[in-house]
Amino acid sequence: MIHLSKTAAQEVMRLKSKHPNPNALFRLGVESSGCSGLSYTMAFEDAIDSEANVCQSEGIEIAIDPQHLKYLNELTLDYSEDLMGGGFRFHNPNATKSCSCGNSFSA
Repeated sequence: MIHLSKTAAQEVMRLKSKHPNPNALFRLGVESSGCSGLSYTMAFEDAIDSEANVCQSEGIEIAIDPQHLKYLNELTLDYSEDLMGGGFRFHNPNATKSCSCGNSFSA
């Protein structure tokens, strides 16, 4: 299960409102990159394959590939804006190491 904070859900909805397909699903994933080995990915997709795990948080449907679930299970996605810039923040209990920017990790 993935958890979205209220501010993250509001930002996802704001971004989704700009997507050409209002029915697109929000997808979270990981890819091999970044200084710690894995980086988070986020996208809106028009079609999700039938094998994807779909959960819901704060009214947002979130699709996750089965092979990524072991890295993302129980992740909390937050969003904040501050003087140094705003953006999504990943709070991942599966990460054994994270880089200083918080966008890459190892598990």
